[in-house]
Amino acid sequence: MTLLRGSSPARTRGETASLVALGLAGLCTFLNVYATQPLLPLLERAFGVGKAQAAWTVSAPAIAVALASPFAGALADRVGRRRLMVIALFTLAVPTALAGTAQSMPGLIAWRFAQGLVVPGVYAVAVSYISDVWQGRGVGRAMSALVTGNVLGGFLGRLVAGLCAESLGWRAAFLALGILTAAGAVASSRWLPPEPVRTAPAARPLEALRALARQLDARLLATFAVGFNVLFSLVATFTYVTFHLSGPPFHLGAGALSSLFVVYLVGAVVTPFAGRWIDRVGSRRALSASLGLAVLGALLTLAPSVLAVGAGLTCCCTAAFASQAASTSYLQVAAPREVRSTASGVYVSAYYLGGSAGGVLPAVAWHAGGWPACVALAAAVQLVTLALALRYWRGSPAATVAVLPAHA
Repeated sequence: MTLLRGSSPARTRGETASLVALGLAGLCTFLNVYATQPLLPLLERAFGVGKAQAAWTVSAPAIAVALASPFAGALADRVGRRRLMVIALFTLAVPTALAGTAQSMPGLIAWRFAQGLVVPGVYAVAVSYISDVWQGRGVGRAMSALVTGNVLGGFLGRLVAGLCAESLGWRAAFLALGILTAAGAVASSRWLPPEPVRTAPAARPLEALRALARQLDARLLATFAVGFNVLFSLVATFTYVTFHLSGPPFHLGAGALSSLFVVYLVGAVVTPFAGRWIDRVGSRRALSASLGLAVLGALLTLAPSVLAVGAGLTCCCTAAFASQAASTSYLQVAAPREVRSTASGVYVSAYYLGGSAGGVLPAVAWHAGGWPACVALAAAVQLVTLALALRYWRGSPAATVAVLPAHA
């Protein structure tokens, strides 16, 4: 089935419902991945654990996403992309709600890991699904719907979790997220259009990974490292700034902390403009400018003002979305065509491994020097990222922007 622009009201309503369902699928997926960020100070007190242990609730789903992503495409080829996406959404609601029943921090981390294992069933499959169903002129609109859903989900998950936890407790936050995910799964199952019948044989993931291994070179490895570093810095910043702002002189509660993540809505605006900008100046220049903005934003968060911290976080978030667009664009240059899909899956894994490391490793910096040490770590990683791109990103003045949704 191919969705094309039509003139009849019924066709228009059907296409609108399909786009809404796609956006809801993206929203519900990322409603959950980083929802515990505004809850970290609360979870730290509730379970009597340290900051590093609480931060594992952020890192655990990211690790699971990284582990499962390379295999999601092959599984979708066997069971069908639409079918896998719907199953994944319904399944995701279960560990999300059950996370609220955890009696210990290891139990909560286990439920969070289970959530992450399911996410690639939507996230890593949706781009191929869109390519099959929205052929021709409809692809851009469908990708916009998916990316918008991803961004809104990342924001709403943190907002809902923070507001529910502040008024009803952290357990109610997971129940609310589980209910919202189930509702989105129902809507997606009804409105997502069927995909064309595939006649090609199902992919074998191990063979695909071996083919990619034979094609690895410095450019490709550097691109994976850039993806790792981009999400490392973003997650490190947004995870440990909650501890910074919950202490003196700010003393913000879970609800106020969750409202800070409104800056993620910047991604809905930045992504389309970033793509056109990268086409003009090239991936390497775009990444360099974005990393400079990220360092500036991190430094702004050192000011003893909530407004300054918010401005700094806005810069960091904007830079991360632009950097993700630049790195996934250059991936299309660095990866040979015959292994490009597999390289995209490995890139997603590297990206989310960076996010998992960004949730835990900065605890060492925090214990050494508090928030200023965390800012110094994030800035150092940004500079390493810049060095990698300047050294190895060569061979194309500008790359065609890829369609991997940028999200954190």
